[in-house]
Amino acid sequence: MSSKVVSWIVALAAAFLASTEAHAQRHLKVYISADMEGVAGAVTPEQLGPTGFEYQRFREFMTGEVLAAIAGAREAGATEIVISDSHGNGQNLLLEKLPADVTVIRSWPRPLMMMQGIDSTFAAAIFIGYHAATTSPTGVRAHTMSSARLAAVELNGIAMPEAGINAAIAGHFGVPVVLISGDDVTVAEAKGLLGDVEGAVVKRALSFHSAATLTPEAAQALIRERTRAALGRLRDFKPYVLRPPIRLDLTFKNYRPAEVLAYLPIVERPTAHSIRFTGRNMLEVSRFIEFALTYTPELEP
Repeated sequence: MSSKVVSWIVALAAAFLASTEAHAQRHLKVYISADMEGVAGAVTPEQLGPTGFEYQRFREFMTGEVLAAIAGAREAGATEIVISDSHGNGQNLLLEKLPADVTVIRSWPRPLMMMQGIDSTFAAAIFIGYHAATTSPTGVRAHTMSSARLAAVELNGIAMPEAGINAAIAGHFGVPVVLISGDDVTVAEAKGLLGDVEGAVVKRALSFHSAATLTPEAAQALIRERTRAALGRLRDFKPYVLRPPIRLDLTFKNYRPAEVLAYLPIVERPTAHSIRFTGRNMLEVSRFIEFALTYTPELEP
């Protein structure tokens, strides 16, 4: 083969790779799941629900942290962004302050819970305002899915924070988590479970209801910078994939939920306060968790 032909083949291959990379960059979809307990300054119910005297201000701070992640993602080349309002009633983000070209998932119930809208077309998932697991002795407002009802959540025998459950849902679709923001305990917990994801530590946990915190402005600047950095090294991240079948263990703080859920033939009851469900994949597990924490006979309409 002549050197001219070899050079032509090499040039053609380089052009193809460049075209493929450019095409991928032109279609960079990013999923943002936003909670509130991990937002800078949030420490008690006074910031976290509609009856709290600081809630309206903290809706703005939560929205500001999401806007910071959007800005960092745009700077890294993101072309499409979906945002899940994943705290409390699912109606916290101030829609009028978000860009016109994003999609927002609101309210409940949702089959994929805090990850509704995720699919295999996304390049990355970002967790904003997250908190540590219910089994954590140190995180600010540490809980998993329900602070009132659950004492522990495990998947395949591994204690899970919400970040782990949601990363496993993203992993089902082959989407890696690239960034998490929250307190120092939350970020360390996520890194231990998911690997070297980018972390934006916006406050340092002092107790369940206390933290040494950055200001909203400083936290938003940090989130923007870390989001840009995370999406700039996408090849470093791998999806968090649990091998099926996936065993879910829920431990309730009260006796009766475990007793009644165990009436279902698909549910085991290993202890007085715990139940076990085995799903074929994370989609089944997600739907079961949503059912277990949402269903009551009084549901209307």
